[in-house]
Amino acid sequence: MKAVVYEAFSAPPQIMTVPDPTPELHGVVVKVMATGVCRSDWHGWVGHDTDIRLPHVPGHELAGIVEAVGKDVTKWKVGDRVTVPFVGGCGACPECHSGNHQVCDRQFQPGFTHWGSFAQYVGLHQADINLVRLPETMDFTTAASLGCRFVTSFRAVVDQGRTSAGQWVAVHGCGGVGLSAIMIANAVGANVVAIDISEDKLALARALGAVATVNASEVAHVAEAVIEITRGGAHVSLDALGHPTTCFNSISNLRKRGKHVQVGLMLAENSTPAIPMSRVIANELEILGSHGMQAHRYDAMMEMMRSGKLAPEKLIGRTITLEQSIDALMTMDRFEGTGVTVVTEF
Repeated sequence: MKAVVYEAFSAPPQIMTVPDPTPELHGVVVKVMATGVCRSDWHGWVGHDTDIRLPHVPGHELAGIVEAVGKDVTKWKVGDRVTVPFVGGCGACPECHSGNHQVCDRQFQPGFTHWGSFAQYVGLHQADINLVRLPETMDFTTAASLGCRFVTSFRAVVDQGRTSAGQWVAVHGCGGVGLSAIMIANAVGANVVAIDISEDKLALARALGAVATVNASEVAHVAEAVIEITRGGAHVSLDALGHPTTCFNSISNLRKRGKHVQVGLMLAENSTPAIPMSRVIANELEILGSHGMQAHRYDAMMEMMRSGKLAPEKLIGRTITLEQSIDALMTMDRFEGTGVTVVTEF
């Protein structure tokens, strides 16, 4: 099969012909019809993820058609249209037994723990637990865009943040994760303040439902600006970028007993950010993480999509070829363009 492969961290990946995957007894092989290009892939490429073993094929936001099935798989057959969370569970550990596959003790992540979806085919493990069936009405490009950013934001806003109608939600960073969070928070009836340094991204945030925006490149004190807009601070605030500044601002702009949800990855030199702990204590703030979403929670999100409350296709910025994914991956840290980039030609 054709795949994007890098043989050293930060070295330019290349298109190569590599062996097709074969399904494990409990797994399937999926023909990749679309795969998103995510900043998490960039983190892996530069060497921030210690699970990666070289040479490596990136890619974890995928949708496609089941091509081959392991003999122990009971729920899936060749030809099924599927997607998968970027964190897969083993199904046997205490976390999986509690329904929290997203923090499985023996989790797998395509594109990190094994070769991913920047390829014509990808192997996926524990298919009966982790695969999600796609509605016939959903195209593969939209389905792939759900894979990491949209589902992580859904869990962050709905499950972790427990956002309710009428609350104020601040979203720091209007990339794929942030824009997804804005759409989802707006859909549940919250009032969203979007923060970014790009006017183009803030304009898209307003189009997706943000009632107010803050340009962090023009405002000296972002947290104070959010507190003024919300008349006391956000009930829920997300760092959708993953930077010490956005993390600090997100915590600082909360009202008393508010919730900060860390969604953007914080790795390498950003892994130990300064936190205004005196404010956390005095105001009884909550600090929460959000790491993917379980396959069994997709139904709730899919129902909101079916009813028209969520329209993730609006977040797709551009579609590209597998060859073009190399440049898209290598330039992720420049934060160019708006919306989600999806590979649709292999």
